[in-house]
Formats: sequence, C-alpha cells, structure tokens
Amino acid sequence: MSAASRAAGQRDEISFGRPDDGPLPGEPGQLPAGPGQLPAEARQLPGDAGPAITTSGLAKRFRGGQLAVGGIDLAVPHGSVYGFLGPNGSGKTTTIRMLLGLVHPTSGSHELLGVPMPAGANAVLSRVGSLVEGPAFYSQLSGKANLARYDAADRTADPRTADARICGALDRVGLLSAARKHYRAYSLGMKQRLAIAAGLLGPRELLILDEPTNGLDPQGTREVRGLIREIAADGTTVFVSSHLLAEVEQICSHVGVMRTGKLVFQGTLGQLRSRGATRILVRTAQPARAAEVLAGLGLADVQAGQHEASGQLGGQPPEEVCAQLVQAGVPVAGLDTPRPSLEDLFVELTGEGFDVDG
Repeated sequence: MSAASRAAGQRDEISFGRPDDGPLPGEPGQLPAGPGQLPAEARQLPGDAGPAITTSGLAKRFRGGQLAVGGIDLAVPHGSVYGFLGPNGSGKTTTIRMLLGLVHPTSGSHELLGVPMPAGANAVLSRVGSLVEGPAFYSQLSGKANLARYDAADRTADPRTADARICGALDRVGLLSAARKHYRAYSLGMKQRLAIAAGLLGPRELLILDEPTNGLDPQGTREVRGLIREIAADGTTVFVSSHLLAEVEQICSHVGVMRTGKLVFQGTLGQLRSRGATRILVRTAQPARAAEVLAGLGLADVQAGQHEASGQLGGQPPEEVCAQLVQAGVPVAGLDTPRPSLEDLFVELTGEGFDVDG
C-alpha cells in the first residue's frame, strides 16, 4: 500500500471491488505508462535541488519513558541513495515511520520533498513510495491481483490507468512473467520485489525502504540491490535502512549512522572513509626497535607484532617516517599506509559490530 493511503487512515482490509487479473501488456485495455519513473525533465542529480528529506530535532519517546529517537537532523540530497545504517534497535524503523506520518514524533519537525509533515501528507505522500517492516500480501492471490488491491486502496490513484500502471510496475521489478502466479509460490526475493513494485505504482520522487534485503538469500539480495540502483539511475531518491555494510559499499552515495537513537555520522561515503586515522605499517625483522622509533617520532597508538610495527601516522609524511627508520638502523622490508575498513569505522561509531555479508 502506498504511504499516502496508509497515512490517510485507510483500513488494513482492502477493497475487493476490482477483478483479480486485468490485461497484461499486449492485451486489450493496456495504456501507455512508465510506472515509478519520473519524466526526464523532473530527474535530478545529487545537489541539483534541496534535500529530499530534512529533519530538525526529530525525536520519539514512547510511553514508559523509552527514548527511541533522540533529536536527529537528517539531510538527504535529491537523487542520492542514502544508506540509513545502525544496529538493530538503534531507531531506524521508528524514524522511518515518523517520516511517513505513521508515528507522531514527540518533538521536532521534518519535511519530505520540501513539504512540511504531517500537515502536508495529502499533498506529498502520493509522490513517495515505501516499504516498511516487510511486505504484506494475500497468499492466495496473484502478484498482479495483490497490486490491484494496493492500488484500489490509494485514493490518489486513477482507476482508469490501474492495469497499465500495475503491469508496468511488475515489468519494472522483473515480475511481469510471474504476474498471475500465486503470491505463496513466490520466492523471498520475488516477494520483496513485489513489495517494491507496490511502491512504484505511480511516479515516485522518493522511495523509502526499510531493510529491503532482510532475510534474502544471496541471489535475492543481488536482485534487490540491482533494482535499487536502477531506480536511483532514473532520478528517484532512495532512502534505504540497513544493518548490512555491503549495502553501503555497493549502492549508497550518502550515509547516516544511528546509535541508540542518535545520528552519530552523516555525509558521503567518501567522507565516511576519510574519517578514520591513517596508520603506517612497517614490515621488519626488528619490530620492537621499529616501534621505539615510531613512538619517538610522536606517533600515537604504536603497536609491535611478530614481524611488523604500526602506529597512527597523523600529519607526518610516510616517506619521512621511513627515512627516520632507516637512519635508526631498522631494516624496512615493506611499508604501507592502510585506512580503517568500513567495519572498523562502524564499530568505532556505534560501539557494535555490523553484519558485513548480505
């Protein structure tokens, strides 16, 4: 169901007033459409317009005093794939539900596509697709019939173009050949793609996805990631929450990291990578002596191993450090300046490990 219909208070029991299966492409009744795709003139690259999502001090405290989200300031650029990351329980889903008007914030404010929420929900949510906490479909109905019910529940949708938009959305996610297959026979990856298709029944400027690859096998995960990249390439801003580092490295241009309800980092993926302190790693037969030289040069966190010594490089040029090692009589077999991995940076930011596979 679209965010618009859910926020407008539509009941979970969706109308059954339409036929189970309308025409597929090539059959009578098809109308030309490009579901989920923006017109060429509306497509924007990151930085071409104001933020697609902004929040100011957005917070949610539940009854009993539990603080789920503690005053975060998001800025999601138009045209970006924004990875909203954090361990389970860090406040990601609660934030998404507040963004869509499904949960009222305790304090703070936010805008979607430049429209204040929740006052502007009726005006803006028809331009927003969403998938929150997994798909919910009727197992005994086909994929196409399920989308028909989602579409019927959206009061902003034009019923005259429903068949064309539904078929176009199925085609967009690669499910057109399985349109009349029962949902219960879909694989996990197909179910997740159908849920994304539900968010693409009309042109969307913003797509909000909550853990879209959760529980999928490697093939299903690749399919969903590829679909997200295609959607973003068409000019749609994608806001995707995840606890998988692979999501960041493979599809995201921007990152926000949550820790116990707080936003502890926000910026581009490159800015995140550059956050870590560069170390110098010296491979040598005299690691203890090398560590002494590094400490004498003022390097922090100096460590000595079996055949190597290392320390935080700081602002010192690595070639000068190497020259000092040689001058001190340390045989240098190799020299490297590795940066911390993304996993190391996330552990530093959140205090918890992340799943790196997916």
